[in-house]
Amino acid sequence: MTGDAEHTDMEAAEHDHDDLIAWDDGAARVLRLRERWLPHLGTERVEIDRLTGRTLAEPIDSPVDVPAQSHATMDGYAFDATDEYPLTVVDADVYPEDEPPSLAAGEAIRIATGAPVPAGANAVLKREEATVEDGQLTGTVLDPGTYVYERGSNVAAGERLFEAGERLSPKDAILLGDLGIDAVEVRTPLSVGLLATGTEIHEGRHRDLDSPMLAGLIRSWGHDATYEGSVPDTYERVESEIAELAREHDVVVTTGGTSVGKKDYVVRALHSLGDVLFHRVRLRPGKPIAVAELPDHDAVAIAIPGKPVGAHAVTTLVARPFFTGDASLPTVPARMARHVDIATPGFAYAIPVTFEGDGAGDTDSADATDGDGSPTAMPLGHVDSDLAVYESAFDPSVLSSSTRATRADGFVLTGEGVERGQAVDVVPYSAVE
Repeated sequence: MTGDAEHTDMEAAEHDHDDLIAWDDGAARVLRLRERWLPHLGTERVEIDRLTGRTLAEPIDSPVDVPAQSHATMDGYAFDATDEYPLTVVDADVYPEDEPPSLAAGEAIRIATGAPVPAGANAVLKREEATVEDGQLTGTVLDPGTYVYERGSNVAAGERLFEAGERLSPKDAILLGDLGIDAVEVRTPLSVGLLATGTEIHEGRHRDLDSPMLAGLIRSWGHDATYEGSVPDTYERVESEIAELAREHDVVVTTGGTSVGKKDYVVRALHSLGDVLFHRVRLRPGKPIAVAELPDHDAVAIAIPGKPVGAHAVTTLVARPFFTGDASLPTVPARMARHVDIATPGFAYAIPVTFEGDGAGDTDSADATDGDGSPTAMPLGHVDSDLAVYESAFDPSVLSSSTRATRADGFVLTGEGVERGQAVDVVPYSAVE
């Protein structure tokens, strides 16, 4: 293994060219990596009350029609809507627990909400629209299907409903239960080893703020995260520890040492151990992320920058799809409370904001609502916010280290400056955590 000085020279030479990619390109590459990686994992069967956050190992086709037979959605009379009034009312009632008799042409039968529609009937006349005299029914002219929940109209037998690789949520238990499916085959959770780099952290002079946050994110995405300690800024230690953890875990997530400084050895170690898919994305804060495959260890490595707010931003935007299979960004419409400039075009800026109601109580930003009721988005870090980091030009470097910025409600992702009162889309943190 070569010495630290030689590695520093090689690192600098490697970054003589501009190798940055768009953050969403990085997320797309991570999604493709996930598709290649999922087959590496084992499977297990889980009951549907324990499926939240789990990834399906196989597709699911409906084994049955849902509903299995047509049902009435109103109390009234069931009959064939193509018949003409008057209709002869059969002296019987149909309730949800009944097996209904078949109807002949020109017949109708009393039926309760939720009851199975008899063979020979295709519509239900509401009771309040019906008139029965001497056993003969008249009423509103209906189209077939009126007030009938038709067989197979919800789900048809054989229909593909879930794809392999989907991450399941609690609501999926509703449909699966309705299909009569009590358990599903899912991938085993990823085993993730967390490693903090940096002499200042290893020697206890600085607290590791990133690893607990990353462990929480990974666990919230349905996987197992283990904090494996720290290493000092020595190349041999960094490389050997990543290699060791890659033998023990499916994924190694490191923090710190991802830039191009003299003691930033993580990316160099990943090049030595495997194939770096990309290093650095056009995102501020959070630019120096790296993702690598380590085929000799049957593992993936994700190197996260050390500044905590930037680490959270790039993990939720770029690394999240590997763990969840989802790169989407649900947003909430808002109005920007202050003008914010950006320093360097060509980057996406994740600007933390706090919601301030509809602006009615904020006379300085009331005009930002434009009377549409949208909440006001105050850029947290702006001199007028509770965290004074910058006056008008967004400062991602300082903000990336500001732990108070975590009190934001979400962030605005933009590639250009934002005007006061401008309509913006806020990504709530709850949508990506």
